[in-house]
Amino acid sequence: MNARVETHPEAASTAVAVLGALSFCHFLNDMMQSLLPAMYPILKTGLQLDFGQIGLVTLTYQITASLLQPLVGWFTDRRPLPYALSCGMGFTLIGLLLLSHAWSFPMLLLAAAVTGIGSSIFHPESSRLARLASGGRHGFAQSVFQVGGNAGSAIGPLAAAFIVLPNGQASVAWFALAAMLGMILLAKVGGWYARHNLRQANRKKVVAAHAPLSRGKVASALAILVALIFSKYFYLASFTSYFTFYLIHKFNVSIGSAQVYLFVFLAAVAIGTIVGGPVGDRIGRKYVIWISILGVLPFTLILPHANLFWTGVLCVPIGLILASAFSAILVYAQDLVPGKVGMISGLFFGIAFGMGGLGAAVLGHLADVTSIEYVYGLCAYLPLIGVLAAFLPAMEKR
Repeated sequence: MNARVETHPEAASTAVAVLGALSFCHFLNDMMQSLLPAMYPILKTGLQLDFGQIGLVTLTYQITASLLQPLVGWFTDRRPLPYALSCGMGFTLIGLLLLSHAWSFPMLLLAAAVTGIGSSIFHPESSRLARLASGGRHGFAQSVFQVGGNAGSAIGPLAAAFIVLPNGQASVAWFALAAMLGMILLAKVGGWYARHNLRQANRKKVVAAHAPLSRGKVASALAILVALIFSKYFYLASFTSYFTFYLIHKFNVSIGSAQVYLFVFLAAVAIGTIVGGPVGDRIGRKYVIWISILGVLPFTLILPHANLFWTGVLCVPIGLILASAFSAILVYAQDLVPGKVGMISGLFFGIAFGMGGLGAAVLGHLADVTSIEYVYGLCAYLPLIGVLAAFLPAMEKR
């Protein structure tokens, strides 16, 4: 569904409100879901886990999300489910309650899996609705939507440091209130979506859009985008899952201080997200993708050799530059395969989650057999994969 919403003032105002609600719910969703990795130092000590088990928790969460997201998107492309978003937030609520009472490793894995299911429902459908509410400014809408999620991810470590850490694991249950708020807002968004679908059904059928490139070029471009997602999310996994451990081990900082550094990085990610979409709308998404992946390389190469002060400084440009890629990649992929917004959104969110989970598991095992410092030295070269962006076909700005 690539139709634009109506352009008269009342409809435009409603679309802006829908986009704002989606971004805020993305904030709530990712804040709650980021509590899991933010709690890893607490869970590692309380459940006596090793780095490999930490990686398996992340892998469980990411796999349930990544495998289901493309299926959810594919299904809803054919049969829209306006109230699926509220249902997805309900799974997140259940996952939080399970996490608050996870006193064993299998229970922790179950909590991670249920939370992942909530994410698998939320992301492809909300991305589709963000495009519907975009008024044609697809990159801008995706950035607004994404910045909500990244801001939520940034708040998660602070919530863990200042709420969960002093009050214990059971205090996670209080965040179920945020999930309930999200369910209410998403039910209202679902009502707007249902009315939009009814209006579309009452109009003459729109001629189906065709792919702008040949099937072979589309396939090769999608393969390049997947490789870039691998580079981005493997590297991000080293931060989201292990940055606190890196700081604690290398610089002997406290858990609370390490969480603040993680917040700084994730806040930079949130700020960087809002840049990629609008700039891509203006100058072309290929250039944003190229700059955001390869441009971060000098900073990642310096990071493993920096002291604590410069580590804190360097994590800001790394987050800012790297974060601008995903909105541009997603909209570029949606333009490659028009008419399949849900499937493409689910596929790329799923790949992103899957790569993040696989990265966490692989890097966790590597940290166990080598050292956490070795992991950061090796990951510094991942942005080199960004050279593949040069082979992406030029696309008309849409």
